[in-house]
Amino acid sequence: MCNTVSLLAVTNRHLSVHPYPEQIARICQTHPKGLILREKDLEAESYLALAAQVLDICHKYNVPCILHTFWKEAIALGCTSIHLPLPLLRRLSEKGILSSPEFASFTVLGTSVHSVAEAREAEHLGVTYLTAGHIYVTDCKKGLAPRGLEFLKEVCDSVTIPVYAIGGIDVEGTRRDEVKMCGAAGSCIMSGMMRL
Repeated sequence: MCNTVSLLAVTNRHLSVHPYPEQIARICQTHPKGLILREKDLEAESYLALAAQVLDICHKYNVPCILHTFWKEAIALGCTSIHLPLPLLRRLSEKGILSSPEFASFTVLGTSVHSVAEAREAEHLGVTYLTAGHIYVTDCKKGLAPRGLEFLKEVCDSVTIPVYAIGGIDVEGTRRDEVKMCGAAGSCIMSGMMRL
């Protein structure tokens, strides 16, 4: 397997080819830069239980785990890394929560963007990294045209924080190199990591 140092693994238990805890362990054994626990269809209580299990596995392999959306649950679990959808990030900013003491425990804060304007807005809101996509054709966005490498380059050029390309990138192949040539810090991979 190629180098995963600049790779963020993104989970989707519906794509897992092994029992979920085993799949997470298999991902962690490749030592990605981080694992984003992105199980968007779960309710808070179910996500909390799953996150506790995944955090334990990630800790065992010394892989940073970034929880997704459920920031209160992340605080409850002592997780200091969170990825928030941009609309939620905006709402939390408007309510003053982003600058509150309870939110201050987060040292890693990410969001996903689909335009240069969103990238600039997200950086202004204080995120520490972005995911930008989707870059290539992907089954996860069936029927939607990819935004492409030029879009990625524009996003990377518009901000000073790390940008990770997402969409249609596999573990092997040339696409991880292509996105880096556009200025990306690395890639996010979901399908390929859930099929290891």
